[in-house]
Amino acid sequence: MVDPKDWLEFGQKFHGHKCPAMPNGLRVGSAAMNALGVERTGDSALHAILDLGENHCATCFADGIQVITGCTFGKGNIEKTHKGKWALTLIDKKTNRAVRVTPTAEAMLANKKTTFFKDYREKGVPPTQVPDDVVEPLVVKVMNAPEDKMMKISEVFEYQWKQPVHSFNSFVCEECGEMTVMEYGRVKGDKKVCMECAAK
Repeated sequence: MVDPKDWLEFGQKFHGHKCPAMPNGLRVGSAAMNALGVERTGDSALHAILDLGENHCATCFADGIQVITGCTFGKGNIEKTHKGKWALTLIDKKTNRAVRVTPTAEAMLANKKTTFFKDYREKGVPPTQVPDDVVEPLVVKVMNAPEDKMMKISEVFEYQWKQPVHSFNSFVCEECGEMTVMEYGRVKGDKKVCMECAAK
């Protein structure tokens, strides 16, 4: 069983500040992994699909998911659907099994009524400037709340994963001199160039 408490300290260091959303990601990610019976991936055995969008509150949730699952943007095994929802679909690519986990609306609405949100975040105060005595109780609450009050966990379902092929081909752009992945290259006159130089 994956315990999200084992990852809280590292998660906060990775994320850069204390808030409730990153721990929420830890909780949701660990619940998904436990439902699938998988461990944190060091390669790309798991794939995370987040329904998050851009420029809305609590996208810090994604860092909790990255920390606990090992699905990272660098490994290319995490993606956003840009639906503006706090939901995770975690796929075990070895077995083509998946699970969807979402924080409950009730838990998230309760967080939004706290001093952390009302008196600080909604007034534009950066999370690094919120006093520890304001945010720490909220972190503790998120980390210790009963799972059935915090999230909804779907049944495990089949997910046919189509493995994309990674490219190892690259070239040096003949205009800017920067390394470019071959599949992103363009031809400009008689030169092999990157997309940016092709657009000039």
